[in-house]
Amino acid sequence: MAITILDFINNRSNLLKMFLKIKKIPKVNWSSEKPYNFRPKFSTFFFLCFGLSLFGLGEGLLIVSYTGASPWSVLAQGISLNVNLSIGMITFIISLAVLILWIPLGQKPGMGTIFNALIIALMIDLCIKFVPTPSNYFDQLILALISVVTVGIGGAIYLVSNLGAGPRDGLMIGLQKKTNLPIALVRAILEISVVSIGWYLGGTVGAGTLLFAFGIGPCVALGLYLVDKTFN
Repeated sequence: MAITILDFINNRSNLLKMFLKIKKIPKVNWSSEKPYNFRPKFSTFFFLCFGLSLFGLGEGLLIVSYTGASPWSVLAQGISLNVNLSIGMITFIISLAVLILWIPLGQKPGMGTIFNALIIALMIDLCIKFVPTPSNYFDQLILALISVVTVGIGGAIYLVSNLGAGPRDGLMIGLQKKTNLPIALVRAILEISVVSIGWYLGGTVGAGTLLFAFGIGPCVALGLYLVDKTFN
């Protein structure tokens, strides 16, 4: 019995190490050959939309949980407190700035970059409209945790479609290629850095924000691992 339990722990530990060390976006049978592809096969387009829908659902669940905004929203809020611009306008400017950073990193936009904005925005609105906020704080934290996992898995699915990443994901991929660090680590460093700057500037940080900042990297890596193992 002790040996069985030990083997179980070792297997789970090896699995954890395996997906946390992932350094590239895997290719599966429905991945597009090139990101700059505006006529993908149906399966590629389907998984792009499915992944982005999960991503947007997760973002919406985090908002509904009332446990804190995502790190990039905290950054936008913090900047808005120091300049005479709305959070929405600052979010737009941040997205443009991140896209500019793509240039030295060799990243290129694609269909996924466009659909990223459209589908995620739609899913967030639907989630806010139809999903009620839990009445007690413990359930709100559970919802926040579910949101982080959902964003991670959804993000992994749409990234594997290889039709172009959204601004933040493209920055993550570009930095990973330049540094050769694991994707989980690169994403975690990005999110923690962003939320730290936002908090320093006066943005509001909650438990959900911290869950997202520290958990999104491993969750994206887990999603990539699961997609790779499922379809290869």
